[in-house]
Amino acid sequence: TGSGPDFGLLQDIADQCFMPLAYGGGIRSVEDARRILSSGFEKIVLNTGAVECPDLIQNLSNHFGVQSVIAAIDVKRVKGEYRCCIRSGTHLIQEDPVTLAKMLASQGAGELLVTSIDREGTWSGFDLELIKNVSSEVGIPVVAQGGCGTVQDLEAVIHSAGASAAAVGSMFVYQSQGFGVLVNFPVPQDLKFVHEGSE
Repeated sequence: TGSGPDFGLLQDIADQCFMPLAYGGGIRSVEDARRILSSGFEKIVLNTGAVECPDLIQNLSNHFGVQSVIAAIDVKRVKGEYRCCIRSGTHLIQEDPVTLAKMLASQGAGELLVTSIDREGTWSGFDLELIKNVSSEVGIPVVAQGGCGTVQDLEAVIHSAGASAAAVGSMFVYQSQGFGVLVNFPVPQDLKFVHEGSE
């Protein structure tokens, strides 16, 4: 983003939420991160800042610990190839997802948030190939994002593609694709695969 974080709004959110919080957008310095973390957020998320400020992840990891630093990799398919993006998906960069993932992990990221921009909001399932390519090459947790429509999609990305976790939005907010808002969450029995896989 062109502007920095709205620290007042972030403080208001942290004051009202009693759950772990992560924030990304416009973070360009250790001081930005310090203000966000001291307001009650547990993690910071970097995409553009991680690429445009090469020492930022290392500096943040040194100051706050790797557990506080999430590096976000936004990916589009361009002419059949995976390409990484920054600046809210508007600017393609040179590195492919695996190369960027290895670089960010070596700089001190504690986990990676890998988003298939093409799949966001589609309910068509995660890009299993993308997630498997990245998760098999790094030794830090990979969170998959983009495309989840069913509990089976969650199971596939974790058990088949090697993701450590999955980020889900539309499936929990809407009744189904194209229908009205209804905060929706799978019943615990539907998520039993999570517990079975960790035994």
